[in-house]
Amino acid sequence: MSADTPRFDKAVVLVVEDDPLLRMNAVDMIEEAGFRAIEAPNADAAIRTLETRNDIRLIFTDIDMPGSMDGLALAHAVANRWPPVRIFATSGHFKVSETDLPNGGRFIPKPYRQHQLIDMLAGLSTSARL
Repeated sequence: MSADTPRFDKAVVLVVEDDPLLRMNAVDMIEEAGFRAIEAPNADAAIRTLETRNDIRLIFTDIDMPGSMDGLALAHAVANRWPPVRIFATSGHFKVSETDLPNGGRFIPKPYRQHQLIDMLAGLSTSARL
């Protein structure tokens, strides 16, 4: 981590990505920015994780995932059950408007760069006052 990289020690980010390499890369980027990251391979696992933890403040989810729901459905389910949790989504296949996401949700297209991810996390964590 460079000296000018901000640190956000309070926020826990749940990374929901079905591709193990992309998930691992996202977790590394998030942790290098000073956040704590936990992982879920799909939306079903993400919901189970949210049901057992109360420290998750941000979700970074892929849109196109197998399972009972995709990332957009997950975003809306989280907004309904855990309204304080901030959501941002990514996809390399779909262009998602922020109006497709729950209020306050953000979208970042793949492939994303670390500075884009950090900027988005910083903006969401600041707006959520984490």
